[in-house]
Amino acid sequence: MSELTHFDKEGNALMVDVSAKPVTTRTAIATGKIFVCKEIFDRIQRHEIAKGDVLGVARLAGIMACKRTSELIPLCHPLPLSKCAVDFTLQEAQESDQDPTQHAPHRGRYYIEATCLVKTDGKTGVEMEALTGVQIALLTIYDMCKAIDKGMLITDVHLVSKSGGKSGAFHWE
Repeated sequence: MSELTHFDKEGNALMVDVSAKPVTTRTAIATGKIFVCKEIFDRIQRHEIAKGDVLGVARLAGIMACKRTSELIPLCHPLPLSKCAVDFTLQEAQESDQDPTQHAPHRGRYYIEATCLVKTDGKTGVEMEALTGVQIALLTIYDMCKAIDKGMLITDVHLVSKSGGKSGAFHWE
C-alpha cells in the first residue's frame, strides 16, 4: 500500500498536484447491483414503469454523473472523458447471491447489474467516475421504481478493473 496523497504533512486535505505526471490512456470499469421484487423486474423488462424507460434514463443519469464527478467529490480532478458507457444485465438471482442482508429475501430474487466503463487520456485515473456512474445509475432505478416497492437493495458496488498510470493495472479478484 502506498501513502495517502490527499493530505499535506499537517494532515490538511488537498488536491493532488498531477502537473508533472505524464498523460496516459486510463480506463476504469465499476459494477454494482440493485435487488428488486419480481413486479419491478418484470415491469422494467416490459417497459411498463409509469415514469418511463427506466434503464434508458438510468444510463443517461450514470453518464451525466461520470461527467460531473469532480463537482460531487471534493478532491477529484475534472477530467475530459473520451468514453463513458453504462450497461445493464437483468438476472434472476441464484441462491448464493440473493439478498445479502437476509432481511427481505422475497424482494431479493431478482437484480439488475449496472456496469460503467470510463476512459480518458490524462494525468489521473477515472476510477471515481466509474464508481459514481454506477451508483447514480442504480439510484435512478430506485427513484423510478420506488412507488412499487421501497425495499430495493443496492449492493456490491466496486471497481472491477483499471488500467493506465503509475500504479498500473488492477483487477478485482
